[in-house]
Amino acid sequence: MSNKEATAPVRATEETAHTGPSDAPSRRRWPVLAVVSGSLLLCGIDLTVLHVAVPSMSRELDPTPAGLLWIVDVYSLTLAAMLVTCGTLGDRLGRRRMVLSGFATFGLASAAAAFSTSTAQLIAARAALGVGAAMIMASTVAIIRVVFTDDRERAFAIGIWTSAHSVGATIGPLVGGLVTAQWGWGTVFLINVPIIVVLLAVGARVIPESKNPVHRRWDLASVALSVTGLACVVYALKQAGEHAGVNWIIVTTAAIGSILLYRFVRRQWRIDEPLLDFSLFRERRFTTATLCVIGCFGSYVALLFFLTQWLQQVGQYTPLRAGLALMPLAAANAIGAVTAPWAASRWGNRWALTGALTLFAIALATMAVTGDTGRYGVLLLPLLGAGYGAGIVMTLGADSIMSAAKPERSGEAAAIQETSFELGAGLGVAVLGTVLAAVYRTGLPQVPGLDPAQRAAAGESFSGAEDLAVSLPSDTAQTLLHAARQVYDQGFTTVLTLASIGLVATAAMAAVLLRPPKKR
Repeated sequence: MSNKEATAPVRATEETAHTGPSDAPSRRRWPVLAVVSGSLLLCGIDLTVLHVAVPSMSRELDPTPAGLLWIVDVYSLTLAAMLVTCGTLGDRLGRRRMVLSGFATFGLASAAAAFSTSTAQLIAARAALGVGAAMIMASTVAIIRVVFTDDRERAFAIGIWTSAHSVGATIGPLVGGLVTAQWGWGTVFLINVPIIVVLLAVGARVIPESKNPVHRRWDLASVALSVTGLACVVYALKQAGEHAGVNWIIVTTAAIGSILLYRFVRRQWRIDEPLLDFSLFRERRFTTATLCVIGCFGSYVALLFFLTQWLQQVGQYTPLRAGLALMPLAAANAIGAVTAPWAASRWGNRWALTGALTLFAIALATMAVTGDTGRYGVLLLPLLGAGYGAGIVMTLGADSIMSAAKPERSGEAAAIQETSFELGAGLGVAVLGTVLAAVYRTGLPQVPGLDPAQRAAAGESFSGAEDLAVSLPSDTAQTLLHAARQVYDQGFTTVLTLASIGLVATAAMAAVLLRPPKKR
């Protein structure tokens, strides 16, 4: 994630107050920056660290396709749902208290995830990780603004803080590959614990307390409507990939979720102090930029996830090799984020965004047509194009969100900006993962020598086919795995194609709707 100078939900017009001598927080400013940036690094790593560990984790826990999708993206969806709530609570109860509580929650949830013995336990632990990350991310930028009183130093500090999350998401697959290869999938979570212990000990000493002197109302009804509605809709999406035809339980769940989200939006329009101020969406450029961020970041995180599975399951890469294979994508993304201001100054935000979305779409389409796990060199150019285009979009999209809002409403804009990133990450994996699961389930051919129960087990997921192959005769096992790899490859191609089409539509929307307002 990039350009997050004001990404936590804190009002720009609020004054923060700290305890202790007036110069004490500024004397501790660099240790404070190290603590909050280290915590953001961990939050970014946990967004992607599980991607390369999925095959080994699936063999041990044997999750359903829907359960696997929940394991992967319940973290980002919980984070998205809780960001604004935790920001409001931090303003009221104290940001230091909120961040330290977030550290503790994150550490305990990491330990619980590492030692999970079932899919349900791991999903619950990942959700708790999302809550802890939301508690951390919601208040850190406000803490930086308290301790860095010099404008130039504060700009530098926010730049460091911003890059920490992006670097974490970038190195997540590599970290996951390294530790999974040596110690197993549970270690990807266990490594968080000693780091969190250090951050908690140092943070308790150096982070000053600060609050919003103007108390804002915490609307519990809005929190319940948004979290429950989002959970119902995403649950329905995930379950749809497992069932053929019309399933009325799924339809009913989707309808209930949609109604709850509609009531949430209506409530935000009516109450005086909403969790999310939807009146900002009256501004055309704000709405368009938000949709660009959701579509781009959702496609990028989904690409990270499905590409690692494709390389391991179809190409038979080791977790470490799969993590290393993603490094060009990550490096290009960082370069795109750095050069985004240059692109905007040369062509303007509108055309730079449109061009970058188009480049991302072309890269995915090229990968869908020419992708071959046996020829990594063929993948390299599309990976570089996808990463570079996505880096520009994430940076300029976030900038467009902030610039489209009036200065006195930058806090509300920042909350929506941060939420759009995390919501995009969760929905991207959920929607495209449902498509891939459906393609795999319906496309796996009949393999001679399998009874109906075995065919059903192999059709559940690729890991199910792998588990079954162990107990089959050699010829039957090879036939089954070959068929499973082919149909998974078809599903991955379908996902890339749909994501490319969606990005082309988003690019067209940006070209039309991001035009500057008419001068009066």
